[in-house]
Amino acid sequence: IYQSIPEEHLLSLAEKKKAKDAWEAIKTMCQGASRAKAAKIQTLKAEFEFLSMKDTDLLEDFCMKLNGIVTNIRALGEDIKESYVVKKILHAVPPKFLQIASTMEPFGNLETMTVEEAVGSLKAHEERIKGNTENNGGQLLMTEEDWIKREGGENKLLLTREE
Repeated sequence: IYQSIPEEHLLSLAEKKKAKDAWEAIKTMCQGASRAKAAKIQTLKAEFEFLSMKDTDLLEDFCMKLNGIVTNIRALGEDIKESYVVKKILHAVPPKFLQIASTMEPFGNLETMTVEEAVGSLKAHEERIKGNTENNGGQLLMTEEDWIKREGGENKLLLTREE
């Protein structure tokens, strides 16, 4: 028995006089470990379910956090399907990704799509959004009142309007 027990448990087992008492202690330790493992899995699953991406979050940071949770769940022996993670990503993104996520759901096969494919599509969309905001970042729109004030008179508005 002593050869198959981790060192940290050996001291508590050394006090046992009978093999039956040692086996009971081992059983209790293992049950405690399995309960702790189940509790950790439940905590990670809850964190996974409630995780959502904010408008200010970068897609890469969000996906790394999500991947870390999934990796920890899988390391504890719980199975999480790739399609479930893909669906979670598409449902957790902010409104700026809604158009691409809505397109991917009916036209992409989410059951066979990998996380990398989904993230790649979302990253491409994010780059397009970045490109558009950088190009249009310097433009400001003025109201009619602002334009009149800028021109220095009330009726110097160059645009014509029909009434």
